Amino acid sequence: QVQLVESGGGLVQPGGSLTLSCAASGSRFSSYAMGWYRQALGKQRELVAFVAAGGRTNYANSVKGRFTISRDNAKNTVYLQMNSLKPEDTAVYYCNAGSGVYYYTPQYWGQGTQLTVSS
Repeated sequence: QVQLVESGGGLVQPGGSLTLSCAASGSRFSSYAMGWYRQALGKQRELVAFVAAGGRTNYANSVKGRFTISRDNAKNTVYLQMNSLKPEDTAVYYCNAGSGVYYYTPQYWGQGTQLTVSS
């Protein structure tokens, strides 16, 4: 069992930057692939980025070049650095612990954190 707690959401102006953090409980954090999903109002939840246990990263086309996912296994934490934010990035962002290297399989979910991009 893994418990995940996201933080760092908020209100940001278009073009701004923000970093989300996700702290995980448990001693097997380094063995999990970690992902960030988002769900905008009225839309399906979508995978934004994930980092495999070995460090390989993968991004949705909509965020490629703007978002960076990283993990710190010593701190049991995964981050999502978001730059050049757009109004369409507005969503609830969810952290996930799962598996996969080239394709991601979600398993454990955090409670989500709201990001609003608006002027």
